[in-house]
Amino acid sequence: MDTKTELVGMKRIAGGTFTMGSDRFYPEEAPLRQVSVDTFWMDEAPVTNAEFSRFVEATGYRTFAETAPDPADYPGMDPALAQAGSLVFFRTATPVDTNDYSQWWRFVTGADWRHPIGPGSSLEGLDDHPVVHIVHEDAMAYAQWAGKTLPTEAEYEFAARGGLEGADYAWGDELAPGGAMLANYWQGMFPFANQMLDGWERTSPVRTYPANGYGLYDLIGNVWEWTDDWYGLPADEKKAKGSCCVADNPRGGRKGDSFDPCTPTVPIPRKVLKGGSHLCAPNYCQRYRPAARHPQPLDTSTSHVGFRCIVRDPG
Repeated sequence: MDTKTELVGMKRIAGGTFTMGSDRFYPEEAPLRQVSVDTFWMDEAPVTNAEFSRFVEATGYRTFAETAPDPADYPGMDPALAQAGSLVFFRTATPVDTNDYSQWWRFVTGADWRHPIGPGSSLEGLDDHPVVHIVHEDAMAYAQWAGKTLPTEAEYEFAARGGLEGADYAWGDELAPGGAMLANYWQGMFPFANQMLDGWERTSPVRTYPANGYGLYDLIGNVWEWTDDWYGLPADEKKAKGSCCVADNPRGGRKGDSFDPCTPTVPIPRKVLKGGSHLCAPNYCQRYRPAARHPQPLDTSTSHVGFRCIVRDPG
């Protein structure tokens, strides 16, 4: 990646030191800590359906959601349920217990990146929307084809902050300053009443909202984005050699510690998602922020998870 042509659509993010995390929202974001990252280039926006289509056309790649699972990998699975598909969000008709995500997530046979809501849907009119129903291996396959890679959690957060030190949001400390919608998130009471003040029920075209201070779009809201770090608590993250007070290019947790303790019989490793999505709401999942993070199993695709790529500066 040493020519200007190959870096079209990317921004160069000069490395630096910043305060990572937050102590004002969710416990997994703490503690505040000093982190430095080296210079890298990042895609201006999430990978779109049109871009992912070109990759599939060139390689014949088949995504995880398009492939029926092997029951042998999931002890206790009814073989009749081993069908290709993905999780799709559906708004509820009335208020529900927000601790029970099964109220709004439904596994839909035939849902995949080409059919984002199910077999009867298509990508018509969605070329410039982020590709969804993507698992980590799908994102990595695209990145390798493009001569890129996925960001670390620290790189993503550094980029999402856009040069603002310690701000709650990518644009400051107020979610909707003056009523302005600066990202695609849920306005209203989740998961039944979306006022759609931003104009979108689900994903929105990339670059719909203003770029941040680094010229990057949609690092907050729209879709969650994969990083290449194993999920773990910040206190346990692996740090490259650096000073006693600053973590240089930290690399998250350890694979063996990333499993969900709630599913001990099916130990699926988890990676860190960043950025929040169009389903984050003031009354639920206030993760439309640079410091926000979420653990995502490697084998789970959904209608609100996508990705973007980086290229690390060779110096």
